[in-house]
Amino acid sequence: MKLSGLFTIVCLSFGLIFTKVNAQAKTADNDEIIYHIFQRSFYDSNGDYHGDLNGIRQKLDYLQELGVTSVLLTPLYESVFYHNYFAVDFEKIDPKYGTLSDYLKLIKELHRRGMKFYMDMETQYVTEDSRWWKEAFGNPKSPYSDYILWDDKDNKKPSTIVYNLTELKGYDGITRKITTANLNSDASKAYNLKLFSYWTDPNGDGKFDDGVDGFRLDHMMDNLDNKGRLPHLFDTFWNPLLTKLRVINPKIKIVAEQANWFSLGTEYLEHGGVDRVFGLRLCFAIRSFDKKLLLANADSTLAMLPSGKQQVVFIENHDVPRFSYAVKGDLAKMKAGCAFNLLMGGIPAIYYGQELGMTGTSANFGATDANEIPDREAFEWYKSDTGKGMALWYKQTGPWKDQFNNDKPNDGISLEEEKQDPNSLWHYYKQTIAIRKANPAFVNGSYKTISNDNDHVFTFLRKDAGQTILVAINLADKETGVTIDANGKPVNIIGDEKPVIKGEKLSVNLPAFGVGAWELK
Repeated sequence: MKLSGLFTIVCLSFGLIFTKVNAQAKTADNDEIIYHIFQRSFYDSNGDYHGDLNGIRQKLDYLQELGVTSVLLTPLYESVFYHNYFAVDFEKIDPKYGTLSDYLKLIKELHRRGMKFYMDMETQYVTEDSRWWKEAFGNPKSPYSDYILWDDKDNKKPSTIVYNLTELKGYDGITRKITTANLNSDASKAYNLKLFSYWTDPNGDGKFDDGVDGFRLDHMMDNLDNKGRLPHLFDTFWNPLLTKLRVINPKIKIVAEQANWFSLGTEYLEHGGVDRVFGLRLCFAIRSFDKKLLLANADSTLAMLPSGKQQVVFIENHDVPRFSYAVKGDLAKMKAGCAFNLLMGGIPAIYYGQELGMTGTSANFGATDANEIPDREAFEWYKSDTGKGMALWYKQTGPWKDQFNNDKPNDGISLEEEKQDPNSLWHYYKQTIAIRKANPAFVNGSYKTISNDNDHVFTFLRKDAGQTILVAINLADKETGVTIDANGKPVNIIGDEKPVIKGEKLSVNLPAFGVGAWELK
């Protein structure tokens, strides 16, 4: 549905769909826990095997039962690719996900529950199917000519994208040409402002109950793809755009995915105009269970932030192998990962199915986007891995349909099985989220790494004006003792192990990959 027709539909649809309900207050920024969904794989509401917007809306009770407060989706706009990056039409929701009305119902319902919504946007690239390409290719006089970056004057050579790619093969065997948008043209700047402004406040009434609470900016760069063709985008494109969006809604939050994963993202926070970046280096340090890497990245990620800025702390997402795969399905290590994810600081983000220990790693099918499907498989709702809502889209068509086998029946990895097991990873996530919410130091407190005498134990403090909490995580596969440079009377929050006071220090034994947390009185 095009933007020009949206306002009429909004007015007609919501008068019929919603009765007046008292909305809950939205979660405060620091108290957020984001649930990151690859929506095609979450829950299918209409039997076509594709997860969709109505499916997410039907499962909001589940998300709130788990304890998450915010939803981040991968792109919703129409694309020929299953992941919806590389757009055909930025203004149209992929029909497999539903309609504009379905989208707006989801946003309204999230906000009614006091939850937040973040939209993933990547407007840097388009495919040959887009109107821009079709009308401007070979036609420099087209009104869409300035929307695309060309390498010639005749509009016959669209510029390459990242890694100098000119095309991409989809999992279904379809190959499409892709090019870069000319973000520094006046036409492109005006278009992006209109597009982002619409999703910020669709009906333009200034109430934002139908608008996003923030955007995730995929592959954000100051010098796009380091080609020198679009330099200084922070100054010429991103800061002007984000400043105008904040005039519309001053509370909107902008989260950047820094294109350089080895960057702390400080330049984005200081010069790119964004509010948050993803703690990529911390993610890889956590996954390593290497104390030296954790020490090298924890303080720089969490304790050295510019004022008013935040890091999104995560241990898996749609672009990396599942955490369960990284730790070989070890339940104790997955629980330790949960503790790192939720208790260290920043804004925690959980990737759908992470709370179940879903597994998967990139495949090697050649030059195709099918390689990432194992990290994006269907949420496992049932013990049998079959049943209503299972979003098994990747097993229906295409040359890869018989090669995705991570979702196995009766393997202990499903919501149905784990709800019945009090020792399951799902219960641990739910309990840890509840503990986080019940202790202000975890929500609003500062982070500080604390020294100890063991090379395999990582310890840190979370502290606010009224509470100090010590957390210790054993990185080793055996029980170990540790003496920690912290003092006070410890009161157990997580774990059964109670530290012994030794002068100005605390000593405690932790089981293999064990987690302990104590309030220091």
